[in-house]
Order: sequence, then structure tokens, then C-alpha cells
Amino acid sequence: MIHITDDMIDSHVTAADAEAAMRDAFASFAAGEAAMQERIRTEAGGVKLSTLGAVIPAQGVTGAKVYTTIKGQFQFVILLFSTETGRPLASFDAGTITRLRTAACSVLAARQMARPESSVLGLFGAGVQGIQHAQQFALAFPLRRILVCDPYAPVGLAERLQALCNVEVTTAEPEQLVREADIVVTASRSTEPLFSGDWLKPGTFIAAVGSSLPHTRELDDAALSRAAAVVVEWRTQTLREAGDLVRAAEGAVDAGSIHELGDLVAGKVTVRRDADDILIYKAVGVGLQDVALAGLAYQRIMAAGAAA
Repeated sequence: MIHITDDMIDSHVTAADAEAAMRDAFASFAAGEAAMQERIRTEAGGVKLSTLGAVIPAQGVTGAKVYTTIKGQFQFVILLFSTETGRPLASFDAGTITRLRTAACSVLAARQMARPESSVLGLFGAGVQGIQHAQQFALAFPLRRILVCDPYAPVGLAERLQALCNVEVTTAEPEQLVREADIVVTASRSTEPLFSGDWLKPGTFIAAVGSSLPHTRELDDAALSRAAAVVVEWRTQTLREAGDLVRAAEGAVDAGSIHELGDLVAGKVTVRRDADDILIYKAVGVGLQDVALAGLAYQRIMAAGAAA
């Protein structure tokens, strides 16, 4: 068994690779050819241990991500096994995989849900995930501007992000950001809604990726009630973990308007029926994403002989 580092993954896996891996994995799941294991959290003494995994026979891999959360900081490891022999294949530093797969799934959803001409990205939270989302959306859509709202952003963040994305980046207050954005990404650690859903303009696509705890939320009831559809990675896990949905007022979300990403990718459902539809992708992070991208990284790195 080999160990694969974040640097090795960065050298061999691109954002386009990650998106393709996510598309294939979710299509396989929608076809009933892959399975997921819900996240389990165990906590004592301020230390939280979380595990989640997947089995993807079409890719020849199964595995799990295991990580700790201590004082709000995460440390990730993925273990990958062969579905043919059962033997362990590799262990991974999973920071890069987590960063890449989360944004790749947001872009994958956006290709089906956002208007193709979307040119203004509004970003709540400019940490690791926020920056990665900006980079991947800049590659996927004809962005002209990126508006950033993050009270904790370091000095020079706008200039750095502008250089990374080759798109004009400016800071904005929540209302300006939401009223002007075609695509809104929430990648924060907020425990309460970040903005009023009444500010959303018709046709907006929202990728809410910052909250995966039932007591926290980034979106308010107004945003949810205005949405024509909400797409999630996996109902089983999302409806238990996503505070945006768990804490929603009765009637704010129609259960019939919630769809799974795999069904969207497989063409089983169509959610944008009108240019003015407001659509939400609510992500919590599932094991299918981690195992699928780890499997791809393993194949690429072994083929390149980089693990020797």
C-alpha cells in the first residue's frame, strides 16, 4: 500500500478531471451501481472523529474518508481498497481531494442549473473552499466579475483572487452581492442565514456548501421558498445534516422539489424550466465524492510512476 500526498494529487489531477470523476460517480449512483455510507460523527473531550465512505465497483474501488475536527480545524485521510481483491491500495492526505471535489460538484450542478450566460459570481466566504469555487466557476462560466463578502478575508485577497481567476474581483456588502450575482456561492461557517432571500434576482443559481450540521444554516426561509427546486447530493444524508433544510419553517420547502444530483446528471430530472427560476444546490459532502476522486488520483499517479 502506498501513501499519496496532497502535492502528488495537485500535480496529477485537474479541476476538469475532478468534475468528470464526479459526473461518472453520481451517474453510477443514480443507476444503482454504487453505494454510499452516511457520515458518522463521534465526539469526546472536544475532539470529533468523522467517517464516510462509498463502494464504486465500476471504478474498481471502495474506501472511506476519516477525519478529525479539533477547535474548528480539520485533518483528513482517505483509505482506498480494490473491489476486485479487497486489498488496500493507498492512503491519502485528503485536503486536496476535499477542496477539488466540493467545487467540482458545485460546477457540475451549475452546468444543469445555472443560466449559461451567468457572468457575475457572488462569493460568501473566501477561505479554501471559496477560492477553489471561484477558480472552478471562472473556468466553467463567462464570468466578468466576482463579488466577495468575507469579513475575515486577509488584506490583498481581492487582488490575489483576481490573479488566480483572471476576472475582476471586488468586495461587496451582502445586499449588493446578492442583488447583482447570477451565481451565489456560500462557503462560510455561518450558523445563521447570510442574506435575505428576498434580495435574490430571478434566475439566480445558489451553491450552498458551507454548512453540514443540522443546527447551522446559510440560507433563510425566503431563499428556500423562492426556489423552484433544491438539488442535494443524497437525500438520506442531506436531510439529516443540512441545517438549511432541517431548520426551515414548515412549508418553506416542498418535498417534491428536492432532487438528487445523480438524477440530474443522469437526465432523469430537469430542474430549470424557466429563465427566471431560482435554483439551489445544497451540499454537505458525501463519501462518493471522496472515494471517486481518490480512485482517479490513484490511477493517474500509478500510471505516471509517481508513487515509486
